[in-house]
Amino acid sequence: MSKSNFERETIGNVRLHVLPTDQFKTYAISVYIGTPLTESTVTSVALAPFVLRRGTASLPETKQFRERQDDLYGAGFGFDVYKRGDYQIVQFRMDMIHDDFVKDEQSMLEQAMKFVGDAITDPVRENGAFRAKYVEAEKETLRKRLAAIVNDKIRYAAERMTEEMCKNEPYRLHPLGRADDLAAITPESLYAGYERWLAESPIDVYVVGNTTLGQVKPLLESAFRWKRTKAAAYDRKAEHRQVNDVNTVVERMDVTQGKLNMGLRTYVTYADDEYPAALMYNGILGGYPHSKLFLNVREKESLAYYASSRLDGHKGILTIQSGIEFANYEKAVDIIKRQLAHMAEGQISELEMSQTRAMIANQLRESQDSAFETIGLDFNNQLSGKIRTAAELIEQVERVDADAIRRVAEGVKLDTIYFLRDRKGE
Repeated sequence: MSKSNFERETIGNVRLHVLPTDQFKTYAISVYIGTPLTESTVTSVALAPFVLRRGTASLPETKQFRERQDDLYGAGFGFDVYKRGDYQIVQFRMDMIHDDFVKDEQSMLEQAMKFVGDAITDPVRENGAFRAKYVEAEKETLRKRLAAIVNDKIRYAAERMTEEMCKNEPYRLHPLGRADDLAAITPESLYAGYERWLAESPIDVYVVGNTTLGQVKPLLESAFRWKRTKAAAYDRKAEHRQVNDVNTVVERMDVTQGKLNMGLRTYVTYADDEYPAALMYNGILGGYPHSKLFLNVREKESLAYYASSRLDGHKGILTIQSGIEFANYEKAVDIIKRQLAHMAEGQISELEMSQTRAMIANQLRESQDSAFETIGLDFNNQLSGKIRTAAELIEQVERVDADAIRRVAEGVKLDTIYFLRDRKGE
């Protein structure tokens, strides 16, 4: 696996990253815009990309906007809104076929950069703000997305556990915002917030394909019309709250299966030297089908329909998710706690170690077969300030021993137990 050699330059407080490669038959463009999670902006920031996808100044009708993508040989344009640590991240993506495979007078990369630049920085406007009918329609779209979380009880339980665990931290906020905020948002207020967001947020633009920084730089400068006022880098580190007592929350709804979620603080983040050991810790605990949670809670004891763990390396939080019968709550809590204790005692087999190393290495190697996953790994570096290639991270994981995992495990603290159950016995 080759080392990722991105060419980089900061242009007008925007960081440009270009990976020249002939590995792919397409160009991949990603634009990351990050902003600290705050109650006052989280919903409007989440709503903005939904409105931006409706049209541009030159393609004001949504039908025109979508037909233009078809004209560009079916180029794909989309976005995601998520959180990494205490930041809300909006990622715009476009993939475009390479010039070598089409007959077009104008460079495909130039056309793609213009399309993305227009979509983000030159939206259709009406009376100096966003077009009102687009704002109202996309408010309803976002409202439905938020309602879907409540209807999906696995997702709902995960979000509620995070809210309870991080009730006094920005991380409690969902990256799609809050439904209650939507009514107060107007085309004018949304546009004013959008202008501040573009001016002040760290922005990273990525291009992967058979090109160079020298070719991409003038395309960026001509395609994006932003007025930047703040520096490009991320400077806010995740807060680490000390745990005194375990917070237990039981919520009752009309559900047929219990959802038992636990939140733990690892005190290790992506920027730390211990991060590879934390990756191994999560993998052995609950990250894979061979993990302790899956084998002991689900398979051996038959206490759970599913049991797994997930690590947010930018926040240093590990979450455990399981689906159980209501009557099995105490048994399930006990056996999960036992797995945590075994990890802290260093009860880790060589088989668990080798299987987890192999799974992590395979995932990282496979990520290098995708332009967007290659971009995603590099963006983790920019966000954290810690530069690691996939090859370097694999090497670091290979060097992790059971003692390093035990040291991470000793520092892990159970913070919150959240149980979603039926209404019987209320």
